[in-house]
Amino acid sequence: MNRPVHPRVVSGVGTGRGDAELLRDAFATHAPALLAYARSLTGGDWARAEDIVQETFARACRHPEALDPGRGSPRPWLFTVARHVAVDAHRARAARPTEVGDAPLALLPVPDDDIDRALDSWLVAEALQSLSEKHREVLLLTFYRQRSVSEAAATLGVPEGTVKSRAYYALRALKVALAERGVEG
Repeated sequence: MNRPVHPRVVSGVGTGRGDAELLRDAFATHAPALLAYARSLTGGDWARAEDIVQETFARACRHPEALDPGRGSPRPWLFTVARHVAVDAHRARAARPTEVGDAPLALLPVPDDDIDRALDSWLVAEALQSLSEKHREVLLLTFYRQRSVSEAAATLGVPEGTVKSRAYYALRALKVALAERGVEG
């Protein structure tokens, strides 16, 4: 990608040097001092200071005219850009909430969630509706109303063995119906 370049920088003001060479020279000359300055801006944080220096020289690539030896030393411009980068980074960090990781969350008790219970009951009710009426009746009597097999048999007017058989097949059908809805278990 060709970008417009300041004509004086392309020629290196009569030296025949281009952008890349000017940038290398500026980095070799000013990077150590710039890194020390950036460390002072970040409270001694090496990683953030290196990021500031990197961003400063990235901006120098976009503004090669700042490295033009005919304009004087680029050091004041580099230090000003570094200060602006540090201030921008500080403001960006201050605007975001502090990241704490997952460790504090593990200490919090997990409350019983009424919403989860309601969703689970709706899911089970929907799965029950997919069962045959006879299977649904047996499950409602034996599991939800906690009737014994003999009480359920008397209520339904069928033998106890039929209640046991229906309950067995109803539970298997319920398991399949719940699996179809994404509930494994």
